[in-house]
Amino acid sequence: MQIDMTNTITEQKPAMEVKGLSFAYGSNKVLQNISLQIEKGKITTIMGANGCGKSTLFSLMTRNLNPGKGKVLLHGKNIQSMKLMDMAKKVSIVHQYNSAMDDITVEKLVSYGRTPYMKLMATESEEDKQIIDWALEVTNLNKYRDREVGKLSGGQRQRVWIAMALAQNTKILFLDEPTTYLDIRYQIEILELIKKLNRDYKITIIMVLHDINQAIHFSDHVIGLSEGKVIVEGRPSEVISTESIQKLYGIRLNVATVEGQKFVLTV
Repeated sequence: MQIDMTNTITEQKPAMEVKGLSFAYGSNKVLQNISLQIEKGKITTIMGANGCGKSTLFSLMTRNLNPGKGKVLLHGKNIQSMKLMDMAKKVSIVHQYNSAMDDITVEKLVSYGRTPYMKLMATESEEDKQIIDWALEVTNLNKYRDREVGKLSGGQRQRVWIAMALAQNTKILFLDEPTTYLDIRYQIEILELIKKLNRDYKITIIMVLHDINQAIHFSDHVIGLSEGKVIVEGRPSEVISTESIQKLYGIRLNVATVEGQKFVLTV
């Protein structure tokens, strides 16, 4: 049996790499010489206090900002040299703030995820329809496909944005604070959906989370920033401690372990 060594080697490479990345708003240095790797097929969460640089890092990795120094590599290629449509076929993004016309249907909004694959004035292909159906099914939105987005709850609307990102059919998904403004029930539903996408469909997830315990519980890997530098990086079970939390957030909190799972006592 012939073995494709090229594919084997590719599978061992990280999904994304950040090398010597720095960024400043004028004289305000936000990120300082950051280097890190995003492991393929894992959930990586960027965490840290307000103003630490996590949103800026997210924006640089999704090409919404241009680095002052350094580079971001996607499968070994500098994203700054990629065409936007080519990148959209490899990386999908759910931003923190999203808006759409209230009268657009769920299915129509999700279908916009196929835009990178459609030629000008072209209609949806059979493949497009199948992928849209899959995105609606996996996010449990089939029964709402004909409903207007403005008539959905906050948690349902967030699932629509995730479904639109899934319709891009990429193997990397970025999520910027996906649980913001949701009550605890919908927060857990969204995070369980993210876990399912990673587990069942091997989608590499990179997300920003504010909640420390959610970051610990739902992540394979965490990257903790403070003052524009990576302070903590690794498996949550190995790197989360009272000392690392103090470095990240400037407050001393106890870290306990229950049934093998770490959590931070925030009160």
